[in-house]
Parts: sequence; structure tokens; C-alpha cells
Amino acid sequence: MATLPEEPEKPLRDDCCGGGACCPCIWDVYYEKLDKWKEAKKAQEESQQQPSDTSQLDKGE
Repeated sequence: MATLPEEPEKPLRDDCCGGGACCPCIWDVYYEKLDKWKEAKKAQEESQQQPSDTSQLDKGE
């Protein structure tokens, strides 16, 4: 089972210049990483909830 990467650290208010001209903005990068982290977390949680009984598959049933 793959381990969940560390949750991205939220930028501080002072990390953003507030000018709106940065492309990508530090907040855009953070929210993109956060979305990917949430997807990975959800996938990991779902894989842990599913039964991993493959004994019937091995028997050809």
C-alpha cells in the first residue's frame, strides 16, 4: 500500500504579494497541490475500505 504524501503547507499571508500579476500565484499552486492531496487521501481511504479477498479469484470462481 502506498503511503499518503504529506499535506501541503498553507502559505502565510505575507507569502503572497497581492499584486495579482504572478502566474501562477502561490495560492494557485497551493490549491492545486491540496486538490491532488485530497484525491490521493480519498483513494487511499477507499482502498482500505474495500475487502481484499482475492482467494476466489485465485481458484477461478
